[in-house]
Amino acid sequence: MDIVYIRELEVSTIIGIFDWEREQKQVVSINLEMSSDIRKAAETDSIEHALDYKAVAKRLINFVERSEFFLVETLAEKITEIVLTEFDVQWVRLQLGKPGAVTGSKDVGIVIERGNRA
Repeated sequence: MDIVYIRELEVSTIIGIFDWEREQKQVVSINLEMSSDIRKAAETDSIEHALDYKAVAKRLINFVERSEFFLVETLAEKITEIVLTEFDVQWVRLQLGKPGAVTGSKDVGIVIERGNRA
């Protein structure tokens, strides 16, 4: 399996359970790995046969900026659902971080893996 990835995609959004978090956007950090067979793209040297990571990033930025979830778990599930249903991806691994959410730590968050059933 080949993997196309996006690292440290930072997006501002409403996320969190506290009152102040419902009023002030915070940055979330997205690290995404997606399965993609790159052989045809490499052979043809054509974006038509590649997983367009720019299109994936733009779609996720648009979605995350407009979202207002309470939990990073919910946001993570929705992100993976978008990638699996809207792009030619069979498997995804997502690390979703909320930098600065815990005093004294650089980042906190979750890692999930999801796949389409064959």
